[in-house]
Amino acid sequence: MLEINPEETTETIIEFIRSYTENAGVKSVVIGLSGGIDSAVVTKLAIMALGKENVYALFMPELSTPMEDFEHVRLLSNEFGISYETIDISPMIHSIRKIYSEKMDAVALGNIKSRLRMLLWYGYANSKKSLVCGCSNKTELLIGYFTKYGDGGSDFMPIGDLYKTQVYQIAEHIGIPMPIIKKAPSAGLWKGQTDEKELGIPYEKLDRILYGLERKMPVDKIVEIADIDEQEVIRVKEMRIKSQHKRNVPLVPKIGLRTVALDWRSPVQEGQ
Repeated sequence: MLEINPEETTETIIEFIRSYTENAGVKSVVIGLSGGIDSAVVTKLAIMALGKENVYALFMPELSTPMEDFEHVRLLSNEFGISYETIDISPMIHSIRKIYSEKMDAVALGNIKSRLRMLLWYGYANSKKSLVCGCSNKTELLIGYFTKYGDGGSDFMPIGDLYKTQVYQIAEHIGIPMPIIKKAPSAGLWKGQTDEKELGIPYEKLDRILYGLERKMPVDKIVEIADIDEQEVIRVKEMRIKSQHKRNVPLVPKIGLRTVALDWRSPVQEGQ
C-alpha cells in the first residue's frame, strides 16, 4: 500500500533538486544536519544531485541535544565524505528566554529553537549564495508536526511528498547507515522527546491513516486498513484540518486580476 519504487523515486528527487537549484540560479544548498533519518536522507540525495562540494551541512545543538546526535552527525559526515559546521545555539536561547516575563513551556521553547535554526540556515545560505533545503516529510507536513517559520521554513523540500515510512525505504536504498535507520525519530527539542511518544501513535499506523485520507476513503475503511480505533482516525483527521494554516502562505485579500498564492502560480521549474 505504501510501498514505492525506491530507485525511480530516488531518481525523481535527484532530478528535482538539480532542476530547482539550476532554475534558481544557484549551485549549492544548505541543510540542517541533525543526525536523524530525514536530514540524513536529504543530505545524501543532495550530494547525489549536486556533488558533495555543493552541500553545506550545519549542526546546531543545544543543551537538550542527545549525545547520540553528536555521534550520528559525525558518522554521517564520515560516511558522506563531507564536512559540517557546528553552531551551539544555547547562548541565543538563553538570551531570548530572558526577554519574556512568562515562563515558557517545552513546546513554546522548542518552537524558538527551531526558528533560531531557520534564521541561521538562511544567514549561511545568503553568504554562500545557496538555497535552504528542507527536511520535512509528507507525514509531518500533513499533520502540522513542524514549526511554522522554523523547520518548515525552507526553499524546497525534496522528501515532502514521501510519508515517513517511505523515507525509510529510500534510506535503505541509498545506503544510510543502520544506526541512523534504527534510532527512534526525534526532533530533539527537549530531553527524552520522541516523535511517536509525542504524537501518541506509531508512524506505521499514522501513515496508513493519512494514506486513507489522501484517497478520501470513508473512516470505517481507514479503520480497517490501519488496524486502529475510529477515534484515532478522527483525531488525525482533525490534526490535518487544524494545521492547514501551516501549509499555506499568509492569506491576502483578492483585489487584482491574479493574486499571489491564490490564482497566480508560476512554477520556477517552468521558468515563468
